[in-house]
Amino acid sequence: MSTATITVKVDEDLKKRMKKIEINWSDYIRRSIRQKIDLEDRKEAARNIIGRLNERKYEIPKGFIDRTLREARDSR
Repeated sequence: MSTATITVKVDEDLKKRMKKIEINWSDYIRRSIRQKIDLEDRKEAARNIIGRLNERKYEIPKGFIDRTLREARDSR
């Protein structure tokens, strides 16, 4: 996998405070970026689903929600 470099600028005070914490900041930032991108991908997928439901491209069969809730309760 090829990698790219990004640069993040922080003020001196923040840099000093970061040095007090023993953590791999590069790894932390990479994981944080991945989590944010995953969250935004899920939000976009949800918006697409809601948009399609609002356009009535998909219909929920009558009684589906009641059956689903009942099945979930019975499976406990």
